[in-house]
Amino acid sequence: MGNGIAQVAAYPGGINVIMNDIAEQFVDKGFDTISKNLDRLVAKEKLTAAQKAEILGRIKKSTNLEDMKGADFVVEAAVEREDLKLNIFRKLDEFCKPDVVLATNTSSIPITRIAGATKRPDKVIGMHFMNPVPVMRLVEIIRGLATSQETFNLTESLTKQFGKVPVECNDFPGFISNRVLLPMINEAVYALFEGVGTPKAIDDIMVPCPGRPDRSRYMLCHHGRSPQRIRRLQVPALPTS
Repeated sequence: MGNGIAQVAAYPGGINVIMNDIAEQFVDKGFDTISKNLDRLVAKEKLTAAQKAEILGRIKKSTNLEDMKGADFVVEAAVEREDLKLNIFRKLDEFCKPDVVLATNTSSIPITRIAGATKRPDKVIGMHFMNPVPVMRLVEIIRGLATSQETFNLTESLTKQFGKVPVECNDFPGFISNRVLLPMINEAVYALFEGVGTPKAIDDIMVPCPGRPDRSRYMLCHHGRSPQRIRRLQVPALPTS
């Protein structure tokens, strides 16, 4: 997901980006993904080859977190492990300039808890991008208890610059999207388990009808990049006695 955030920051955001990961192979893989995404836009004549080269030129590859000393705004997108994120934020707090906002792309870890790992809790905020980032327009902007209005305003403005739609929410478990989405996924599994419908029927219901898009269904069918998740589930038979 990090490469998707880097992509929308560079285009359409027009921002110079430092794309950091723990090893060069991961940074290169992310960069190649961005390049291929832009190739599709060139093929559709939405970009020229020269514009693609210019966009890629805005992205600097990095494997050293200290490179964030030069950043004016940071979006962390590490795996969803609280201990890892807290450690990253401690280091970012040390390396980054005092006025830099530190955003986290968490989908479930409390923003207030992450902010507590820093000496700048007023400048810590959640930016929950949806996957795949270049396609999905929604970004949840989550305030921690100490997040300042200035931090929120800057984050909201930057999200719009990325070509996304920011939606504000507060720091509660699951925020809004996952608090609504996960019970809906669970209900799909229960519907299969109870025999309400076949896997295909449940999938077909949850995929938008042609010409009648539905945001929640669209988000569900793209969750994890798979529109056919229920169909692969194996449900044990109910006991007969």
